[in-house]
Amino acid sequence: MSSHTISVRLENSPGALARVSQLFSRRGYNIQSLAVGPTERPDISRLTLRVDCSENSLEQIEKQMHKLVNVLRVTELAPDEAVERELALVTVNVASERRAELVALSQVAGAQVADIGRDAITFEFVGRPEQVEAFEELVRPYGVRELVRTGRVGLRRPSASRPTQSSVT
Repeated sequence: MSSHTISVRLENSPGALARVSQLFSRRGYNIQSLAVGPTERPDISRLTLRVDCSENSLEQIEKQMHKLVNVLRVTELAPDEAVERELALVTVNVASERRAELVALSQVAGAQVADIGRDAITFEFVGRPEQVEAFEELVRPYGVRELVRTGRVGLRRPSASRPTQSSVT
C-alpha cells in the first residue's frame, strides 16, 4: 500500500462531501488528510484527499466516486506532476530570553510569526508536506503547545497537463 493524493471536483451542494467521505468509510480506508474549498467557479468545490491504499483499490475508489451524483471529476495527483502545499499553525513555548533565537530560526526555515504572547509564539508555515514536517521537528525541542495542519491541497502542474481543446489551435 502507498499514499495517493486525489483531487475531486464536485458540485457545491449539501451532502456532497459527506457522500464522498462515506464511500471511504464503507470501504474501510482511512483518509489521512482532507481539504475542501471553493474553486474559480462558485458552484464547484475542490476536495483534496490523501489516502493510503493499493493501486487496485485506488482504481475502484475512483470508479465509485464517479458514480456519486455531485462528483464531476476525479484525478490522482502524481507527485512529479503536481504542486502540493500545506499550511501549519504552530504555537511554541518560548522563554523571553530565547525568543529572538526562535524567531531567527523560524525565519531561516521560511515561517512567519502570526502572533506573540508572553510565553509563546504562533508561527504560520506554508510549504510542501515534507517541509511542514521538517519545520515541526525544528521547533519541537522548544516545546510545541498546539499544532494544526490543513492537510494538503494540490493542482496538476501546467507543464504536466494535457492540452484542452480550447488551447489547441
